[in-house]
Amino acid sequence: MTDFLGSIWWMIVSLGVLVTFHEFGHFWVARRNGVKVLRFSVGFGRPLWKRTARDGTEYVVAALPLGGYVRMLDEREGEVPAHERDSAFNRKTVWQRIAIVAAGPVANLLLCVLLLWAMFVIGRPDFQPVLGQVQGIAAESGIGRGDTLLEVDGRATPTWSEATLALTAAALDRNDVEVRLRTASGQEATRTLRLSALPTDVDQRRLVPAIGMVPAAFVLPAEVGRVVEGSAAWGVLAEGDRITAVDGTPVAAFSDIGPLVQSLGARGGAGMVEVERDGQRLALEITPRQATRADGGSFWALGIEPDASKPVEHDATLRHGPVAAVPAAAAETWRLARDTIGMVGRMLSGRASVEHVSGPITIARYANASAGMGPAWFLNFLALLSLSLAIINLLPIPILDGGHLLYYLIELVKGSPLSERAMVAGQYIGLAMLAGLMGLAFYNDILQLVR
Repeated sequence: MTDFLGSIWWMIVSLGVLVTFHEFGHFWVARRNGVKVLRFSVGFGRPLWKRTARDGTEYVVAALPLGGYVRMLDEREGEVPAHERDSAFNRKTVWQRIAIVAAGPVANLLLCVLLLWAMFVIGRPDFQPVLGQVQGIAAESGIGRGDTLLEVDGRATPTWSEATLALTAAALDRNDVEVRLRTASGQEATRTLRLSALPTDVDQRRLVPAIGMVPAAFVLPAEVGRVVEGSAAWGVLAEGDRITAVDGTPVAAFSDIGPLVQSLGARGGAGMVEVERDGQRLALEITPRQATRADGGSFWALGIEPDASKPVEHDATLRHGPVAAVPAAAAETWRLARDTIGMVGRMLSGRASVEHVSGPITIARYANASAGMGPAWFLNFLALLSLSLAIINLLPIPILDGGHLLYYLIELVKGSPLSERAMVAGQYIGLAMLAGLMGLAFYNDILQLVR
């Protein structure tokens, strides 16, 4: 229940901030161009709070916090007194109307830069791009455990988050990319990561693990958290033992133990498991036993479980000074915009699944999760959401800002406004497209909850 209420609250906060900035962009530019604003509303539906200013503008906070609008004086929406016609939106030049409509997405774009600047100044806690487990395509490409990722396809990767974004974009395109790294021995090297070898049916939500990379911070140490009663390790190993080798082969992580135990079991007989216990190094003899999986298959097991109770600690911080954070925020906004537009293109071309389209349920969950990770991560989330709102609104879909801009561009080309009939037809098409997009987003949200 706490997660549910937190998700609702942080979604309202997030959308409230972003919608307010978006609509203020329209409002501010409209007023600067002499357009009379009748209502500035954050949210839709029944007003929860309402105030009328001296200039006649009505400010409203409405019950449904999934958007907002700025209602301007317009002769197409009702009778306008003669003395106010010069302040009607439809009486302004096409360039003035373009500026007013584009101001909303531009406000969200500027807000994205501001939020990222604040995030860089505060410092976003993250993980070092040091690999703790390497297998599959990554191992075949010559990348090893202990390597530190420095660049992926020319993109700097100072933290694991940056590395994940770069790897995911390249994996979606199935492009082989150059990876610059620092090896475990401290030497810089370049490897060609063969992402073209990724299977076509790979889960697109787990591309980086499919490549075979796990950061060191996520790797469980080879420490015994529990010994199953009656198992091969019962009475031999103890909770807190750190396993250092199995049958003479060194162990660095808990995931290393399983394959070594299978080899030991296949060989037959007992083997030596070396451990550290209370500062002492011990060599203990254990004979693996066969166990049955849920699917009916069998495997060799010692009967131990890892200690997963310790939280994963951040070991890196992405931070810049107040001055250096300005170009860093602008560059990050450009990179995120390029990635977002690239993802839209991939979904349209079929290279990326439409499961990446998310709706309010997913937004609420991510808002709550990022708020729980600290102010820097929440600012990062707000920045990405603000940028997404700007890009979505610029799509050439009637009803959205991008649709209106398309109308005005056509007006510039033909020298006169579109006919009322054409605009009404466009509105119906826009409604249908928007309803389909929202339906897909809700479907994906529900699918994620079921999973």
